[in-house]
Amino acid sequence: MLAHVNGIDLYYEMTGEGRPLVMVHGNGEDHTIFNEAAEALRDRFTCYCVDSRCHGQSSATDELHYDDMAEDMVRFLEALDLRDAVFYGFSDGGIVGLLAAARCSRITDLIVSGANLTPDGVKLGLRLLIRAMYAFKKDPKLALMLNEPNIGEDVLGRIRARTLVLAGSKDLVREAQTRRIAAGIPGAKLQILKGEGHGSYIVHKTKIAGLIRDFVTG
Repeated sequence: MLAHVNGIDLYYEMTGEGRPLVMVHGNGEDHTIFNEAAEALRDRFTCYCVDSRCHGQSSATDELHYDDMAEDMVRFLEALDLRDAVFYGFSDGGIVGLLAAARCSRITDLIVSGANLTPDGVKLGLRLLIRAMYAFKKDPKLALMLNEPNIGEDVLGRIRARTLVLAGSKDLVREAQTRRIAAGIPGAKLQILKGEGHGSYIVHKTKIAGLIRDFVTG
């Protein structure tokens, strides 16, 4: 399905029934990484698995910025009139979730995995790899990660959704930055998953479904 929002078309797939749960993938991925998780959650939630702009079957734009992507999601919630929504974001999707929740009261539960506040929140090895790849490909998705996000404490402080901040103990995001996110959001819970990497419990996995279910219904 397509939703025309914020001047672009966002592709999404909807499954299940119950409280709305919007799921947003990471950089260079699409909604299909959540196929298994959405299936596991369909008895409790209506899952809206969305392709971010410049990803999957959604519209491409010449430039890519997290603020625009967050506005896309706010407008998506408004267009479908989703209220009391759960928002789950992985990596780039987590960054988008932080920004969207800071400006949108429709999100009342927020779960983010492997999000960062600044480009140097990502471990050095990955930053160097992204820089080398961008020099070769000039892909705006890579430029996005090199130059953004730049999320301050003021943004985190505006989030009123019940929030769970997740990361793997072997994540590509520095643990200090993950802890900063949790500390900056009023009342947020933090969970560092022992032995897990950046997406090892998320991409085509059902473990993230259990974590979402436990947090929202617990």
